[in-house]
Amino acid sequence: MVSRHDIGSWMEGPSPSGNQQWPGQRLGRPASGPGSIARFPPRAAALLIDWVLCSLLSAAFFDYDSFATLYIFLIEQILFVGFFGYSIGHRLLRMQVQTLDGRPAGYLTAIIRSVLLCLVIPALIIDADQRGIHDRARGTGLFRI
Repeated sequence: MVSRHDIGSWMEGPSPSGNQQWPGQRLGRPASGPGSIARFPPRAAALLIDWVLCSLLSAAFFDYDSFATLYIFLIEQILFVGFFGYSIGHRLLRMQVQTLDGRPAGYLTAIIRSVLLCLVIPALIIDADQRGIHDRARGTGLFRI
């Protein structure tokens, strides 16, 4: 009989072998410092910073329309992550969206990742390396710089 461990999946949850000591270890990333996986508190803070900035723009130009705020957020994520590899919040908190080999994400990755991020649920389903579906779909992660 075939078990889920034979097939593998992004839904495996915590490391199936049980020997991963920190998020990113199986990706060859350090436990802390530059190059390590960004943890939840700074990720949430970066998201909050980006959302507040987008909300201010929405309030100034679109009477704080919720769809306008989401659209501004989407455009901000695509442009900044595509150009630089990080949004304004990521940069302030010293994080970058990188491919698993350490390069900045690029535009196609930024578009796909940003659309999935705006759907919210893909970002909430994470693996043992604290990467959501939006990162796993394009082979990226949010790493400390």
